[in-house]
Amino acid sequence: MDPVRIVSGTAVPLDRSDVDTDQIIPAEWLKRVERTGFGQGLFASWRDDRSFVLNDERFVGARILVGGPNFGTGSSREHAVWAILDYGFQAVISPRFADIFRNNCTKNGLVPVTVSAEVGRRLLDAVEADPTLEITVDVDRRTVEAPAIDLEVEFPLDDATRERFLEGLDDIGITLRSADAIDDYEQHRRPAWQI
Repeated sequence: MDPVRIVSGTAVPLDRSDVDTDQIIPAEWLKRVERTGFGQGLFASWRDDRSFVLNDERFVGARILVGGPNFGTGSSREHAVWAILDYGFQAVISPRFADIFRNNCTKNGLVPVTVSAEVGRRLLDAVEADPTLEITVDVDRRTVEAPAIDLEVEFPLDDATRERFLEGLDDIGITLRSADAIDDYEQHRRPAWQI
């Protein structure tokens, strides 16, 4: 996992609430055995509609996904996060995330930014009105900024998760930080416990 300190760029406004993981990445895409290539399946069933926002050329290259409330509900499939990352997004902004989805985000390097319903609506409207609007998610400062609309708000991010992003640590990386202590324990544990 690469370190994430700041995500800055344009956004895609996904003005839908209760987006579940099956809508993010449909079940037929779950047959893949690697973590790459899922971006092609992101919102696959919705992308058949030519008016769907990901088909709008004005939003090509966006690094931030602004969603409605209750984003990432449904099953616990980690593939949903992989699809969002593989498509090119580095942060998702929503008034509410499903707990498992949010947890999967933090373990895979996708920044989940929880904002108030008012701020979420303001961002959706602003990005729809101006697809060139620049948004900055500052993980270090725990802020979301959009200077063109005079917006700067803090978002909740616990210290351990913040450190995980700033240091680029996944679960294995966190465990390896204690490699010396683990080795020491293994060398000094009582023989009765050894296999």
